[in-house]
Amino acid sequence: MAYRKFIILHLGILLFVLLFASCGSKKQSVLLPSDFKGPKELSRLYGVRLTPNDNIFLYNEGAKWLGVPHRMGGLTKKGVDCSGFVVIVFREVYGKQLARSSADMLKHNCKKVSRADLKEGDLVFFRTDKGKKKVPNHVGIYLKNGKFIHTSTSRGVIVSSLSEPYYVRSWLTGGRVKNL
Repeated sequence: MAYRKFIILHLGILLFVLLFASCGSKKQSVLLPSDFKGPKELSRLYGVRLTPNDNIFLYNEGAKWLGVPHRMGGLTKKGVDCSGFVVIVFREVYGKQLARSSADMLKHNCKKVSRADLKEGDLVFFRTDKGKKKVPNHVGIYLKNGKFIHTSTSRGVIVSSLSEPYYVRSWLTGGRVKNL
């Protein structure tokens, strides 16, 4: 019985070594999805110069959604709303589950940050109608250089500038997702 355990243990160790050991002279490569875009193409798409410090996975995931139409409550490439888009991108890029509405994202998932302190991946919140003044009804993801990606009701998923008059008027706050 002890001999059998000895053999099983050593076979398990051998199997582990064979599966996970790699030759030091062989380079490991990361497999990227076929729709993965490089920094040059992403810079062109977004109108910003990407650097090695930028999260290329955030820009790639956003690029997959550019042009997808707005659909209230939508969560697919057939149609997505602003908070659904943010939920999907955060799940795919950061592995983080966010609340489903912009108001709940701000309330439960974020710490407020000023416009001047925004960093890539922060959320940007707006009040675009006459509802409660301090409760957001629109959300996007900050990229860099004053640009953010979001779902517009009229144009679908687009990149916009925080300096556009509409977004200056409707700005509420930035939000940094907790535990990111």
